[in-house]
Amino acid sequence: MEMEQEKMTMNKELSPDAAAYCCSACHGDETWSYNHPIRGRAKSRSLSASPALGSTKEFRRTRSLHGPCPVTTFGPKACVLQNPQTIMHIQDPASQRLTWNKSPKSVLVIKKMRDASLLQPFKELCTHLMENNMIVYVEKKVLEDPAIASDESFGAVKKKFCTFREDYDDISNQIDFIICLGGDGTLLYASSLFQGSVPPVMAFHLGSLGFLTPFSFENFQSQVTQVIEGNAAVVLRSRLKVRVVKELREKKTAVHNGLGENGSQAAGLDMDVGKQAMQYQVLNEVVIDRGPSSYLSNVDVYLDGHLITTVQGDGVIVSTPTGSTAYAAAAGASMIHPNVPAIMITPICPHSLSFRPIVVPAGVELKIMLSPEARNTAWVSFDGRKRQEIRHGDSISITTSCYPLPSICVRDPVSDWFESLAQCLHWNVRKKQAHFEEEEEEG
Repeated sequence: MEMEQEKMTMNKELSPDAAAYCCSACHGDETWSYNHPIRGRAKSRSLSASPALGSTKEFRRTRSLHGPCPVTTFGPKACVLQNPQTIMHIQDPASQRLTWNKSPKSVLVIKKMRDASLLQPFKELCTHLMENNMIVYVEKKVLEDPAIASDESFGAVKKKFCTFREDYDDISNQIDFIICLGGDGTLLYASSLFQGSVPPVMAFHLGSLGFLTPFSFENFQSQVTQVIEGNAAVVLRSRLKVRVVKELREKKTAVHNGLGENGSQAAGLDMDVGKQAMQYQVLNEVVIDRGPSSYLSNVDVYLDGHLITTVQGDGVIVSTPTGSTAYAAAAGASMIHPNVPAIMITPICPHSLSFRPIVVPAGVELKIMLSPEARNTAWVSFDGRKRQEIRHGDSISITTSCYPLPSICVRDPVSDWFESLAQCLHWNVRKKQAHFEEEEEEG
């Protein structure tokens, strides 16, 4: 920014035609003249053939946008307020490539529970990883499955596992990358285990839907090898940081060993003001609904401290772009690509014909509370988990998390997403019109 100011000062002595501003973030191919905007990049370059660093020829370079670049000046005298904290970098999907600072040594394998069909793939994967000198972590309850516990041929491998227990053991600094075997719920569970930085996630489609699990297990050896070697694309799936503040209505014994309601970790407890705070990282959505009550829910929604609307209906969904293809899509919202920095607000059966879903910028803070005139309490859940009751005086604060989930792609972020839309949600599937046959020319 300081260099740009110096350029603007020096250009005052030059002619208007010579005073051109070059955006360094666009590698010098974006030129801005104070009199006339000059787009140095031709229209045909919006999707050029030059591949991203470390990628193959099948990855096409898309135009990279970095806010507030490529243009920070507007006319001869206006510019963006210089505040580094407000600058948001918009990822270029073609340049998102996985790289390792050091070779990965540990991997967390998460298997869908209560599914006998996954036992054989789980054994094959773990055996392959250990043969390649990887340290394999699994949840303790996975090895307690009777089918695995009674398998004598798998006994030698079981002794090499490192195990952990959810809500008891912290493995966040011990895992280099994650492999999920199951459906979308398995990936959501993996996200919930990491309340801070999330290692890269490789998800195999062995469940029912598989929108978030692009890999097929047939060629898992070669695919896992590519990931370990750092030859893969990733899509950064934004998460929501959710803070629930409740008024204490019970004794101190409401919190045991640092755990709050439903076994969630109590992020803070202030007995002086009688408030209890809990924090969650959410990949799909936060759902506020009316619960078992027969009355409509009635909650106020604030955006950066301003009341924007009151939701009267069955509830409201606050989702990430990843969650836009989940509950929000069923409630009538648009589907948003994970690279779009946004937060979606979708009403559930609103008692108003004009209440349409809206999209707000990532980074804003939403606050949801029961309306003073609400007849009943509300209930909230986070990716379908940790469901709890919200009463008058309680609040739910939601903003974009600093810790996205890096999901490894089969091809690239754009191709994988549209493939999932077509295969899982059958997006825009219909019978095609028959074309007119050409009439023979009369002689």
